[in-house]
Amino acid sequence: MKKRLPVIITICLVTIGIVLAVVLIGRAPDPAPAQTAVVARGDLVITAPVRGNLEMTDKAYLSFGITGTVKEILVARGESVEQDQVLARLDAPSLELNVDMAKVQVKMAQAQLKAAQAQYDIALINLKDAGAVPGFGESTKVLEHRVDMARASWETARLNLELAKLGLEAAELNLDMAVITAPFGGVVADITIREGQALSAAMLAAPAISLVDTGRMEMRGFIDELDIALVELGQEVDILLDAMRDREVKGTVAFVSPIATVWLGVVSYETVIALESSHQGLKDGLSATADIIIERRNDVLLIPNRAIRGTVGSPTVVVYVDGEQEEREIVPGLTDGISTEIVSGLEEGEQVLVGALPAPSSRPRGPFGMMG
Repeated sequence: MKKRLPVIITICLVTIGIVLAVVLIGRAPDPAPAQTAVVARGDLVITAPVRGNLEMTDKAYLSFGITGTVKEILVARGESVEQDQVLARLDAPSLELNVDMAKVQVKMAQAQLKAAQAQYDIALINLKDAGAVPGFGESTKVLEHRVDMARASWETARLNLELAKLGLEAAELNLDMAVITAPFGGVVADITIREGQALSAAMLAAPAISLVDTGRMEMRGFIDELDIALVELGQEVDILLDAMRDREVKGTVAFVSPIATVWLGVVSYETVIALESSHQGLKDGLSATADIIIERRNDVLLIPNRAIRGTVGSPTVVVYVDGEQEEREIVPGLTDGISTEIVSGLEEGEQVLVGALPAPSSRPRGPFGMMG
């Protein structure tokens, strides 16, 4: 009897272990519930991204055209100016004198031309009278020669006047190079010269005054080659500024370069976007990200792309109807890579399975044929 006791105890322990294992396995948690999404209405926008910077379209870096001493600066940094307004002058008395002398030469040439014209007219009259009066004292050949000489003098005087006018234009041009004027209305962004400063030839290469038009701005960036075929002139653009995340600016595609830019094997195309909204507060050079609106669908049925299964030619979704799964064919429309428009096959408010189908229950039955 004593020999059987260990065996009995062992059998009891094994039996208890089996029963506990069956009970614990029968109480294993159910598989994770399937993920679903509701078919809902919304807006679908297909975009092409652009990364770049804002740029003021009208910028001028102005300098004098000749050396000299700065006589006066007529504007201050940040001041608004009008087109053709004088901004600064050099001290150039010799250039002003040259202009005055050129004007005198033009007047003298005009007087000489007038006198030559009169001599020519008189010679023509004398030649005409000689033919009308018999026995005229001078021969016709002499009068014809005088006409030719008068005509030559008139031509010479005319050419001298043209030369005098060209001399005046040259003198005025030299004087203009001693003056900086605004090529357009804008704001003085910078001044690098000072009154009384002597400018050398080397200093003429640097801008003396910088002028910008804050009323016109654009964004310059690059479009990836994968999106370039979708982009057209005039398309709407939404622009988001890195420095002003709460401000969205509107624009339109104004230019797409036909020439590719290749950098580290990446092909892209320069794009210019004209800004449409107010430019107040915007600065030249601000970093910006733009989305070119390729196509927009408003108030359409949408489901996540992960809900679509089947094939490209026969897409389907799994719909939950009264707690049961129903596979249904659909007709999809546009997709932005995350959501897809549903043309037909689904109704607003229905629930569709997202991701893989749930695995069937693998819970073992209890010892009495019931699920644990």
